[in-house]
Amino acid sequence: GEPSHKVVRTAIHALARMQHRGAILADGKTGDGCGLLLQKPDRFFRMVAEERSWRLAKNYAVGMMFLSQNEEEARASRRIVEEELQNETLSVVGWREVPTNPDVLGEIALSSLPRIEQ
Repeated sequence: GEPSHKVVRTAIHALARMQHRGAILADGKTGDGCGLLLQKPDRFFRMVAEERSWRLAKNYAVGMMFLSQNEEEARASRRIVEEELQNETLSVVGWREVPTNPDVLGEIALSSLPRIEQ
């Protein structure tokens, strides 16, 4: 098929109609979440890499990491990820914090909110 943003809009619309499947808590803002699996936005990640002076190979991967808000624990987790990737002859060109909007979260979700990095 042809890539189209219409497919993404339709999927988001469908997810909004399935709130009853999302285990929403009494605060009306905390749930188990859902998402969409999309093609990696190569142009976007190349722009991010360029802004940070990172060199991306022709083929690369992006990992979503859910880390502790505690900086020391997050640093330890990053180190473990990098070591394990090196064991597989892979390397990390850099880390970035993923922009989020915690204002839309309920108190319960905020209390366990991870630091999300790529």
